[in-house]
Amino acid sequence: MPKMKTSKSAAKRFKVTGTGKLMRSKAYKSHILTKKSTKRKRNLRQPAVTDATNVKNMKKILPYL
Repeated sequence: MPKMKTSKSAAKRFKVTGTGKLMRSKAYKSHILTKKSTKRKRNLRQPAVTDATNVKNMKKILPYL
């Protein structure tokens, strides 16, 4: 059976923690930052755990992560 291919776009966006959870970066941090508060922008810098509803699909497209 041939090797499974990793989705490279997803591999750049998701990292696995030591316990096996998927971490992602938050959205809304790329432009139109002047109207967003400093607190909001600071919170957007923190990585977030991927929701459990999406983990099954993410593990499928990231087989070797």
